[in-house]
Amino acid sequence: MLTRVLRLVVMGLALLPLAAAAEPITLKLSFFTSDRSVIYLAAIKPFVDAVNRDGSGVLHIDVYPSGTLGRVQSELPQLLLNGGADIAFVVPGQTPDRFADEAAIELPGLFRDVREATSVYTRMMAAGALRGYDDFFVIAAFATDPETFHSRKRLTSLAELKGQKFRTNNPTSSETVKALGALPILLALNDTNPAIGSGAVDGACVALAQLFDVGIGRLTSNHFLLPTTSAPLTLLMPRKLFDSLPGNARDLIVKYSGDWAAARYIETVEENDKEVLRQIQGDPRRVVAYPSAEDLKTAQATFKSIRDTWAAASPRNAALLARLDAELAKLRADK
Repeated sequence: MLTRVLRLVVMGLALLPLAAAAEPITLKLSFFTSDRSVIYLAAIKPFVDAVNRDGSGVLHIDVYPSGTLGRVQSELPQLLLNGGADIAFVVPGQTPDRFADEAAIELPGLFRDVREATSVYTRMMAAGALRGYDDFFVIAAFATDPETFHSRKRLTSLAELKGQKFRTNNPTSSETVKALGALPILLALNDTNPAIGSGAVDGACVALAQLFDVGIGRLTSNHFLLPTTSAPLTLLMPRKLFDSLPGNARDLIVKYSGDWAAARYIETVEENDKEVLRQIQGDPRRVVAYPSAEDLKTAQATFKSIRDTWAAASPRNAALLARLDAELAKLRADK
């Protein structure tokens, strides 16, 4: 009997390394807002669900939403490099010194919709055309549909923009809003609702998909749907961490990165945009206005001036814009 017990103990000890080996690698993903937001459902959930489904025993991602693992967007890239998170949803426009080339994606009047913006951004990122990412593995590159204006105050024309204060996403958006006659206030998305509520800003320049994510749509009832700039969004992890993972774990991340992630994001955002538009147009308490032909002509001239000025600032800027225009033309031709 004793011999049998000893044999079972020895067998159990021998199996311990195998049990330990079966434990998956766990990565922590930082997300700055709610896991019920459209941006989470479009950009985070499909990737995490796919990896966790296929990565049993290999890789598992735990999501820390609502800023529980890094709330300040501008600090997230460094948080990754310092080891405070393994993956993070990063808004490059919040750290323009680190991601200087993102202005090419942010230029006003370039993209018609979220599909164009995200597809071109994904292609530019895959080609390594944008600086600032040497220390990161880019899981996905997304972009919003062109941002529009949403205010507490009456807003049906360019003339009524003047003097109103609007939250903006990045310096390029701020420049665009200012050129149109409004007053830009650069704010992270999750800081926008309190700013509107306190009267620090009158409204927000934001994509339709994000209108109700943090309560902006509850505080604004005037919607001027003049498309302006798209905001780049990324899902990043430190390059050193990615390179240190076992090959099967790296393969799993790559499988659900890039074009795969972009396609799921586009599909979700397009459907949500339709629903948001139906919601605001069907609400009698709201005023939904589109730019007149004259306002649209004025805005397009303003946007072209901003693009031309940016391209003329350096040969690199000019080359980036030319490459972006070529990618956009190819995308439209393929479509």
